[in-house]
Amino acid sequence: MGILGGIGPDPENLMVMRQTADRLFGRGSYQFSVLGAGRHQMPLVTMGAILGGHVRVGLEDSLSLGRGELATSCAEQVSKIQSILTELSLDIATPADARALLGLKGAPG
Repeated sequence: MGILGGIGPDPENLMVMRQTADRLFGRGSYQFSVLGAGRHQMPLVTMGAILGGHVRVGLEDSLSLGRGELATSCAEQVSKIQSILTELSLDIATPADARALLGLKGAPG
């Protein structure tokens, strides 16, 4: 969302995409994640999390940390979205949780 040639980075578009998936697959029968490009990254992934989706942030999608502020690392963006979602009382997956959800192997512990 928010990439030239892609769907616009508007909350309404995210809602339409979610409603379409619910209609096609049945609410709760699928996993979804949201990523936003550029300055739209944090608002869109926050909305996606509120809707029950997974989020992804990183410098490959946005160099911004916030309005007029460049991120210095992916870890800085992860820390920011973690703080936002924690303040909203949303659960944050641990690396082990994410591996289990995706059926991936990983280092023990």
